[in-house]
Amino acid sequence: MPVQLPDVHPADLTEKLSSFQKKGKAILATNFYNYETLRGILQAAAVLEQPIILQLTKSSLDYMGLASAVKMARAGLQSFNIKGWLHLDHCYSYSLIQQCLDAGFDSVMIDASERPLEDNIRITRKVVDLALQYNANVEAELGYVAKLGQSTDQVGFTDPEEARQFVEATGVHALAVAIGSAHGFYKQEPRLDIELLATIREKTGIPLVLHGGSGIPAAALQQAIKNGISKINLATEIKNIFIQTLQACLTENEEIDLRVVFPPAINAVSDLVKEKLAIINQP
Repeated sequence: MPVQLPDVHPADLTEKLSSFQKKGKAILATNFYNYETLRGILQAAAVLEQPIILQLTKSSLDYMGLASAVKMARAGLQSFNIKGWLHLDHCYSYSLIQQCLDAGFDSVMIDASERPLEDNIRITRKVVDLALQYNANVEAELGYVAKLGQSTDQVGFTDPEEARQFVEATGVHALAVAIGSAHGFYKQEPRLDIELLATIREKTGIPLVLHGGSGIPAAALQQAIKNGISKINLATEIKNIFIQTLQACLTENEEIDLRVVFPPAINAVSDLVKEKLAIINQP
């Protein structure tokens, strides 16, 4: 039975994702890990004048501190004059979700995808009810999208009929789907099931999210966007390009001034994000 939600105005990000989906467009959602990766992301978005979703995981919040991370993100968006949102990525804790909403997050992801469907529905519905009090966007996941350290051989694509049931029962605003992507680097070129994606879109009628965006070919990303994906996550490539550039810089000289060694890595992140923004915004 479809969930009956209060008559409230949709969250800003929910409206934007829906609008982009209808136009065959997507928003890039980028994880940041410190000031330097954040700056690289914001530089790129500012140059191309594109909106951006800034994502944080529990590990990043543990590292930076919740209040510090939020203030840094908000200050950065304001400083670069960018339209953006703050999103909690892959969270398994209701308590942390509530803390993040209290801290001003625009969007949260509750990930109960490894639980039985009934549990995933119950847990997600509880978070949706909570987020309504903050007028925040809620993302959930259905199916198996291999996380770092998990087997990519396991298959658990999102079932369209289960997706319809899940969306109706929870009232969730955005759904991360399993259509052939995985978190981390790919051992071989991923093949997205675009036909399945189109069916899920038809069954659910809500914005769909692609996790594991690092390493997916441009043409595949563009096809996914045309068939319902309105949010594309990028994390692994950001960490990788930052560290690789920093390591190369440090092996070439004995510089110890962080203000000298960090900028090349910041610019490398910026170049990567500009490349991804150009791909997803190609007509």
